[in-house]
Amino acid sequence: MSKQILAPMPGKVVDILVKVGEDILEYQEVLILEAMKMENAIPSPEPGKVREIMVKKDDTVAAQQVLLVLE
Repeated sequence: MSKQILAPMPGKVVDILVKVGEDILEYQEVLILEAMKMENAIPSPEPGKVREIMVKKDDTVAAQQVLLVLE
């Protein structure tokens, strides 16, 4: 079963810290999102493997938009 990592707020993707196929740990930072002129590290809520990255660097995202999919 896959698990999605969602944007907690609207903002701009500044950096993506993981690659497809990479194993990640719970609370590992996976993405940097800029919102209200502050950079926010987005952590993984659980361990898993990155199945798909749904955004690119410099994309603007909405709140609750899917950022990554884990397997």
